[in-house]
Amino acid sequence: MKKHIFSTLIVFSSIIGLLAGSNFTELHADTIKKGTLTVGLEGTYAPFSYREKGKLTGYEVDVAKAVAKEINMKPKFVQTKWDSLLTGLDSNRYDVIFNNVGITKERKNRYLFAEPYLYSKTVLIQKQNGKLKTLKDIKGKKLAQSTSSNFGQMAKKNGAKIVAVPGMVEAMNLIDSGRADAELNDAGAFELWHHKNPDVKVKAVKMDSEIPAVPAAPMLNKNNPKLQKQINKAIKELAKDGTLSKLSKQYFKTDLTKK
Repeated sequence: MKKHIFSTLIVFSSIIGLLAGSNFTELHADTIKKGTLTVGLEGTYAPFSYREKGKLTGYEVDVAKAVAKEINMKPKFVQTKWDSLLTGLDSNRYDVIFNNVGITKERKNRYLFAEPYLYSKTVLIQKQNGKLKTLKDIKGKKLAQSTSSNFGQMAKKNGAKIVAVPGMVEAMNLIDSGRADAELNDAGAFELWHHKNPDVKVKAVKMDSEIPAVPAAPMLNKNNPKLQKQINKAIKELAKDGTLSKLSKQYFKTDLTKK
């Protein structure tokens, strides 16, 4: 009888050990692939991430590379459309998102954010003869927005009729063709787009008085606090040594790394 009970206890202890081991692995998971930081981004959102002569470049590409170097990992980039970014993170296609993701209460309930590396300013983009000046003016207007973005949610909240688009390029095409009235987007992204498309008759109205600068930061799964801690340490070091400021001035012509 004693022998039977002892055997049962050994089996039970083994099962508990396996379960504990499984939980330990999950809670202390660093990256999908050991030694590699897999980064999700759009790759079509200049100057954050875009292709120049076939090569992926941009502010967030370089920041991600610098972070990976700080934590002794190799960066790997996975491109996807904005509306698929969160799904990709949920399904472990990548470890972290670097894509001008604004920190919001709703997102913080579902994901982890690392330290901010950018403070994004909002503009209201429209045709050159457009008369929209405030958030109040967009009520009932057609705004071309990514539905899950900060800008799309803000437009919807203020009564705009949302014309869903996958990204900024498509939104600008709709505004130029008259199929949309306007778009809320990042000031730096618009400046670079307009620099590359100078013949398109559009303008951007600054929204600083109504919309404060939004901190953008790397976003991770809730089950990866260890990687969050490593990225936090890296970003603080990159801020301290001037790397973030230097990259911001390179891509935005100004320092957007401070509030």
